[in-house]
Amino acid sequence: MRALATAPVIRVRGLVNRFGAHTIHDGLDLEVRAGEVLGVVGGSGSGKSVLLRTIIGLNRPQAGRIEVFGEDVAALDAHALRRLERRWGVLFQDGALFSALTVAQNVAVPLHEHYALPPRLVAEIAAVKIGLVGLAEEDGGKYPGELSGGMRKRAGLARALALDPEILFLDEPTAGLDPIAAAEFDRLIRDLQSSLKLTVFLVTHDLDSLVAICDRIAVLVDRKIRIGTLDELVADEHPWIRAYFHGPRGRAARPAAGLRSSGRA
Repeated sequence: MRALATAPVIRVRGLVNRFGAHTIHDGLDLEVRAGEVLGVVGGSGSGKSVLLRTIIGLNRPQAGRIEVFGEDVAALDAHALRRLERRWGVLFQDGALFSALTVAQNVAVPLHEHYALPPRLVAEIAAVKIGLVGLAEEDGGKYPGELSGGMRKRAGLARALALDPEILFLDEPTAGLDPIAAAEFDRLIRDLQSSLKLTVFLVTHDLDSLVAICDRIAVLVDRKIRIGTLDELVADEHPWIRAYFHGPRGRAARPAAGLRSSGRA
């Protein structure tokens, strides 16, 4: 386990999210530490993606307070919020690329949105980001429909990194990838996190990703969060957590990281 800074860059207190009569989060608290990779897991309908979207301001909660870098997101005016948004990048499922734009043009979108830069500089920055995620130079001229699923995710990741963010939000980044491609993407995320000093908020269902790259894991259960290291959660007696980490896939994933097994069936 890497040594981590203790200062939280994200702090959530008393979060409540409802859709109609259905309560997704009810008094949820969470802190994300600077420099960590935090994995967020939970059952279907537990609100993993809703939590991510709420933190970045795409969903307005019914109650609660969200601070990013010490700033109350809900209290910011439009100018201050745009300034804060430059400090994070988001990779949505399947990349969420604009189909009518090339990869390079997709990567340039945040640059055009937040800064008035010369076209040549924008093109140079986009090319650097494309190379950073392991795509070839010629891939910058391709359209999303010409890319494989894994390449689309890398292109989306390049766009998420366009503004040199401090926090990287990832929503199911390995969903739909074969095991080899998923493992390569996990290594890419860990390498980028280490080299760029990123804080990573990773929504996933992939046990292998949790084992391979996460420092702590936040589990959404009973409309709240339980958080800890993998070993700590393996020892948790909550029924859903036990079923998740002690099922066949959980038992297979843990030894791959050289972590101790709980010894229980």
